[in-house]
This record gives sequence, structure tokens and C-alpha cells, in this order.
Amino acid sequence: MNKSDKPVKLGTIPSLIFASRWLQLPLYLGLIVAQGVYAFHFWVELVHLVEAAFGNQEALQAIFAASGQRSAEAPTHLTETTIMLVVLGLIDVVMISNLLIMVIVGGYETFVSRMHLEGHPDQPEWLDHVNASVLKVKLGTAIIGISSIHLLKTFINAENYSEKALIAQTVIHVAFLLSAMAIAATDRILHAGHQNSDKPH
Repeated sequence: MNKSDKPVKLGTIPSLIFASRWLQLPLYLGLIVAQGVYAFHFWVELVHLVEAAFGNQEALQAIFAASGQRSAEAPTHLTETTIMLVVLGLIDVVMISNLLIMVIVGGYETFVSRMHLEGHPDQPEWLDHVNASVLKVKLGTAIIGISSIHLLKTFINAENYSEKALIAQTVIHVAFLLSAMAIAATDRILHAGHQNSDKPH
């Protein structure tokens, strides 16, 4: 074994500081619990949608209220708008769940400990080249997708929102978009700078 291959022995303080990364473990476990809550919520909404399709009035009123619609009269049947809003809500849950997976798996792999998934048939493709910078770009993209779903739901149900709320949501979505573009551009500039510095002069 080469001298450079020997494990580095850290001092007490550096070892303590490095070991503090394990304090993040309860946070990731908490996100797994949150993932379970989202999965339960998904199935509750899906069951309500199916029951409403078969004429259950309680389920119809539940999804009507959950979709943010307002009406002077109680709904008597499913409408295309209600179905669309419920389905978009389900897609929203799935996208947030995907975001949670990226944070849990990518964050643990990057900041806590290696998971040694090399060669595993279910290893996520993106995990091969994940680092803090790539993770930020992927999270930004996922947040834009979630914001887009929320904005689409708002515009479909625009009659129940004020003009101020519509403008505010649009501005927030554009801010998310610009932030993600800035993060991606910064990452590209830094990556190009590292490549140039590695080239032999």
C-alpha cells in the first residue's frame, strides 16, 4: 500500500466535527415519514375521486372543497374542471414526493455517507454524478415543476381567486424560474472554470 493510500487519522476536534454530519440522519428519517404522509394523502384523494365518480355525495363535496372551488349551491356531480383540479393535485403530490426522494437520497449520499449502490439494478441514474451543485440544480428544476402545477391549478380555477392573487402567484413562479436559471448558470461557469484550471499549461 502506498503512503497516500493510508487512511488519514484525524484529531479529536476534526473527528467530532466530521462526525456531526450524522446529526442530519434524523432529518432525513423525518422526510421519510413526510413521504409516508404524502402517500396516504394521495390515496385518500384518489379514493374520494373514485367514490365521487360513482355518485357518493360526501366524497364529491370533499374533493370539491379540497380543490378550492366555491359555489352557492352544493355540487351534484363531477365536472371536468373538478376532475382536472383533483388530478393536478395528485400530480402535485407525486412531484413533491419525487422532490423528497431527491433530497433524502441525494442529500444523504452527498452530505452524510455513501450508500454503496454501485451495481444495484435500482440505483437512480442521476445518483452516479450527484454532488451538492448538481443537487441544487435538480431541486430547483423540481421546484419549478411543482410551482407550474400550482399555477396551472390556479388559472383553471381563476374565478375563485382575486386578480392580486393571480399576479402574485405568477410573479413567484417567475422568481423561481429565474433563481433556477441563475443557479444553473453559476454551476456551468464554475464547472467551466474548474475544467480550464485542470488543463495543462
